[in-house]
Amino acid sequence: MRALLIALMLWATPSMAVQPDEVLDDPVLEQRAREISEGLRCLVCRNENIDLSNAELARDLRIVVRERLVAGDTDEEVLDFMVARYGEFVLLQPRFHAGNAALWLAGPALLLLGGGIAIAFIRRRRPESASDTLTEAERARLDALLKENDDV
Repeated sequence: MRALLIALMLWATPSMAVQPDEVLDDPVLEQRAREISEGLRCLVCRNENIDLSNAELARDLRIVVRERLVAGDTDEEVLDFMVARYGEFVLLQPRFHAGNAALWLAGPALLLLGGGIAIAFIRRRRPESASDTLTEAERARLDALLKENDDV
């Protein structure tokens, strides 16, 4: 029974999609390829990196990454190549630059704007104090009542 439970647990865990024929002989290059692959989005699976995806396109992208590394590209050059070929969408963590600054800054800006509007709205709706709305006669009567209450 215990062996069956262990087998089921191992079967349910996600496995790496990198195939043995894709793995580079040089462990340093392979490690670099894995690190780069973890930051690249599978264009078929959307929110999964190419290292975990079983899609054919993800396999092709993994092979391209390894080919570029074997050719002598730096990690940044590999990423630049992928972005030039597939667009900024291929990166799981897009870079910050002038072209997408509005996307990065819109959320915090809208949060601050909404907070400012909420504060202004709440302050405007605050009821006026009683002393601001009383006439002189009402204020005199209130003072007399308060003085009467203090004397008791």
